[in-house]
Amino acid sequence: MDLFLFSGLGADKRAYQYLDFSGHSVNHIEWVPPLKKESIELYAKRLAAEIKSEQPILIGLSFGGLMAIEVSKHIETHKVILISSVKTKMELPTYYKLIGGLGLYKLMPLRRMTKPDKVMYWLFGLKRTLHKKLLADIMNDSDTDFVKWAINKMTKWNNEFIPNNVIHIHGSKDRIFPIEKIQADIVINDGGHFMTVDKSEELTLQIRNLLN
Repeated sequence: MDLFLFSGLGADKRAYQYLDFSGHSVNHIEWVPPLKKESIELYAKRLAAEIKSEQPILIGLSFGGLMAIEVSKHIETHKVILISSVKTKMELPTYYKLIGGLGLYKLMPLRRMTKPDKVMYWLFGLKRTLHKKLLADIMNDSDTDFVKWAINKMTKWNNEFIPNNVIHIHGSKDRIFPIEKIQADIVINDGGHFMTVDKSEELTLQIRNLLN
């Protein structure tokens, strides 16, 4: 089965490195620079053009889940698996919508988004030094222009479409997208927003069951 993986906002394929996808063809979708004033819908259409497989499985982590939903509008998929993400605008926390509606994202310190500190580690639910270092390395390498664009698009995301083949996996202690607003199909107990790393064994088991 062909898998196409979308990483999180400001993240890359390293966020998936602890998950076992052996036996499947794994393709990591790279974030390309958005065009000037490009919408999330048109950006997704560009990404969809890179996928040549018939009925692939899309896996989206965090912001990558939003993109997987949008890409699934342009191609026929076998499954869409979301991890630590949201399916529609209704699942976004209310304060995200305020940030987008009032344009407050323009005032957000990008340094905090690319140079994690204790607050960021707490938001991602990370405790082990090794996991904190991985997050720091990923964020240090992130494209700040893309991060700013993605925050803007995420906080204004207006999607109401849910693919009929979507499966949503969420952590019970996710602080980025609190589970109270999430209609999850599978809940990982004590899972935080970076559970691809710190809950990788349990998450791998759940995903492999879905890939069978």
